[in-house]
Amino acid sequence: MKTILTLIFVLFIGVAAQAQDVSKEVKVTTVGMGIVIETSGQDVKLETKTEVARLYKFKNSKIKKELSFTTKRNRAKLA
Repeated sequence: MKTILTLIFVLFIGVAAQAQDVSKEVKVTTVGMGIVIETSGQDVKLETKTEVARLYKFKNSKIKKELSFTTKRNRAKLA
């Protein structure tokens, strides 16, 4: 009984999907834009920022815990 109801439900959904009118054609408007060829190579500035990485002194810091995670597949299997 359950299979018959499921089959009828699936067929009903399929017929309802086929009955929709999807033949509407959408018109797309195009926009013309010009191309700029002019480039200036002298506006380039080099930044000399020095960034420092932070070292953690404590063994149980959050960053070290997250970076040193292990999965079940990394563990050795006992024979």
